[in-house]
Amino acid sequence: MEYVYSALLLHSAEKELNEANVTKVLEAVGIKVEAGRVKALVAALDGADFAAAIEAATAAPVAVAAGAAPAAAAAEPEAEEEVGVTEDEAAAGLGALFG
Repeated sequence: MEYVYSALLLHSAEKELNEANVTKVLEAVGIKVEAGRVKALVAALDGADFAAAIEAATAAPVAVAAGAAPAAAAAEPEAEEEVGVTEDEAAAGLGALFG
């Protein structure tokens, strides 16, 4: 994760995402740098649109939460509705559990 964080930090600082800069960031915080991982990260993120990815990641939880609220409210029965089971029927049903 530190490698990805270094890329985000470089983006935030408006610095170029390259192997040298990622290595400097990681070494600055005391992480032992693996050159292969740095190279793979830089290659994978070449041309990535960080602003769009960050916006999508921060907007997604809000959209999910907003969509889930009406569904949850619809699933709960209203207080005015009666469930068609009397107390005697409920007691008889519970008695069957214990033999």
